[in-house]
Amino acid sequence: MSLSFIANHSSLPLVIENAKTLLAFLKNHPFAVEAFFESSLVLTYAVPKEYLQTFIPECLQLDTFKNKWAFIAVAIVKTKELRPKGFPKFMGNDFVLTGYRIFVRYTTSQGKHLRGLYIIRSETDKKKMEFWGNIFTHYNYGTTDIHLTNEGSRIKVQSTKSNLDIQVDNGNESASLPQQSPFKDWKEARRFAGPLPFTLTYDAAKKEVLIIEGIREDWKPKAVEVLKHNVGFIQSLGLKDVVLANGFLIQNVPYYWKKGKTDKWKP
Repeated sequence: MSLSFIANHSSLPLVIENAKTLLAFLKNHPFAVEAFFESSLVLTYAVPKEYLQTFIPECLQLDTFKNKWAFIAVAIVKTKELRPKGFPKFMGNDFVLTGYRIFVRYTTSQGKHLRGLYIIRSETDKKKMEFWGNIFTHYNYGTTDIHLTNEGSRIKVQSTKSNLDIQVDNGNESASLPQQSPFKDWKEARRFAGPLPFTLTYDAAKKEVLIIEGIREDWKPKAVEVLKHNVGFIQSLGLKDVVLANGFLIQNVPYYWKKGKTDKWKP
C-alpha cells in the first residue's frame, strides 16, 4: 500500500468534518435575501396552548392570547425576483412559498425579548427553491403542486399533494371574523397575523438559537372573508379544539431578510 494512499485515507475524517462544518454554516442563512411579495395570504388558527407546547423547542415560549390560546398559521406567499440582497433583479426567481409556523417568544442571552415565528414545515412550487432552500436554511422545504388563482375578488389556493384547499374573498370591506375566533375585533386579531419581525431556529446540540430578522415596507394587512380553509398539514398534527382565528392578505410589498445571527441560549 502506498504512503500517498495512507496519507489521503487518514485525512478523510478531517475532510468529512470540514464538509459538515461548511454545510452547517451555509444553513444558518449566511447572507441577506430580498424579494418582492406580490401577495401573502395568512390564515391563523387558535389552539389551546397545551396542545402546541410539544411542537416548539425548549428555548422558546408560546406567544399566547389571554394565557389560553396559542397560534399556528399557514402563509402562502407569491414571491417575485427572490435573490441574495444586492444582486440584480434579473438574477432572481419567482416562487410560491408555503410556510407553517407557530407564534413564539424568545429571550436572548442579553435579555432582549423577541416575538417571532418557529417554522415547522415549508413547501414550494419549484424544485430549484427546494434545493437551494434546504442548503441555506433549516426550513426543510418540500416541493408540492400548489396553485394560486384569482377570480374577481376571490383568491383560491389549491394543492392535491398537500391537501390544501383555501378560498377567500378580498373584496368584502366589512369582512367578519371567523365565527369561533377568540378575538373580539380585527384590531385584536391583527397581532396574530404575521409575519413577525423574527424567525427563530434552534440547534439543540449547541444550544444556539438562529435569529433571522425580516424587514418590510408598507406592510398593511387587509382582513379577508375566509370561505373555505381545508389545510391538510394542520389537520394531520392531531391538535384538539382548533379554531380559525383570522385571515389576512397583503399585496405588493418589498421584503428582505437580514443575515442570520446566532445566540447562545441560557436556560
